[in-house]
Amino acid sequence: MEELHLTWREDIDALQFDAGNGGHCFVHRFALRTLLGARPSPDECLAFARRNAPALLSAARQRIEAGEAPAQRNFHLDSRQIRRSLS
Repeated sequence: MEELHLTWREDIDALQFDAGNGGHCFVHRFALRTLLGARPSPDECLAFARRNAPALLSAARQRIEAGEAPAQRNFHLDSRQIRRSLS
């Protein structure tokens, strides 16, 4: 399994990782709240992301392959995209 380098960006209240398109993928805390319930802390968001790294990477790569995240561009994942990859 490819290791995902996860970072919490306090300035934008989001998780950040490199999805392989030359840009960064972001998951806002609101999307994570939908998946985790309540208002998760940054540490809870990072723990969720570590446990589910393959699903996050899969969701990001699906967006890239669909042409929804062009090379060298940053993009976001929403809770629906992540949920599909979790199942």
